Amino acid sequence: MTVAPARVEVPDAPPIPALAFRRLALPDDLEAIAGLFNAADEADGIDDRHDAAGLAQWYAHADTWDPLQDVLLAEVDGTLVGYGKVHWIDDNDGGRNYAHWGTVHPAWRRQGLGRAILHANQRRLREIAAGQDPLSGVERRFETWAPDSVPGAEALFADEGYTVVRYFFEMLRPGLDGEITEFPLPQGLEVRPVLPEHHRALWAADIEAFADHWGGVPSSEAAFQRFFSGPSFQPELWRVAWDGDQIAGQVSNEVMREYNEQTGSRRGLLAGVSVRRPWRGKGLARALVSQSLATFRDIGMTDAVLGVDADNPTGALGVYEANGFVVHQTEKAYRRPLDG
Repeated sequence: MTVAPARVEVPDAPPIPALAFRRLALPDDLEAIAGLFNAADEADGIDDRHDAAGLAQWYAHADTWDPLQDVLLAEVDGTLVGYGKVHWIDDNDGGRNYAHWGTVHPAWRRQGLGRAILHANQRRLREIAAGQDPLSGVERRFETWAPDSVPGAEALFADEGYTVVRYFFEMLRPGLDGEITEFPLPQGLEVRPVLPEHHRALWAADIEAFADHWGGVPSSEAAFQRFFSGPSFQPELWRVAWDGDQIAGQVSNEVMREYNEQTGSRRGLLAGVSVRRPWRGKGLARALVSQSLATFRDIGMTDAVLGVDADNPTGALGVYEANGFVVHQTEKAYRRPLDG
């Protein structure tokens, strides 16, 4: 017997006729959620697209959130018009981030629905925080983010007491069918194919490398399973450099399947670029990125994108610019205290 998803009371919801809120039903809601995300991304000029298969992969491997409790759906007469999601993660600085995100269908914006979802997300995160062990001396903060192409989000966050704490760039490398500068690997390193027996070592090396970066790094078993499976996992496109039996650095690559299918593009994504400390400053990242671009070119991609922290401490921005990337979009991370 199928159990209907729980209704959620949102006391400060806007007076939109037939507006109702509920929890998630899987897999029934996946197509509608993908449609909502795609409508919002298109309206906001965001180069991303979704489908049910990609969403199912994320919901199947949740770690610090429960898809049936931590996703909020807003409907009008049974049609999905808004979405909210929460999770938490421990930060590299020793704090804990209670993260939330939401979106509203373009046809239903400017009516207070986004603010109502934000408040509902915060209430749910406070419930989660209250049920956790006390964290003496640990800074707890709400965290959210939005690209500059969504000015309404920035205004909402400012009004709700959030401040900008970090900038991120989406960078685009156009013209892969043209010249790609080839940068050599540092002496003594070699690129090897990714085999299943490498997965755990690759995961550990990536977590180690990103421990020096801003924010939290997913490191759970669920996150591992999510990363090393599903329709976006294409290890044949990865470029991993080894120094003997040690992983020195890696670039995890994938074709942007949903985006390409829905827009007619031919775009690749450098989903993660990491170099471990002993091999930094030797040109390894630059070489692996150039090899990744050549790999995308060879399978017919015409451009590629990646995301980078604008204040990356390892000089990643210069690495990407040397490989022909340009800033395509800016995203901001926002925070405010959970306590007080």
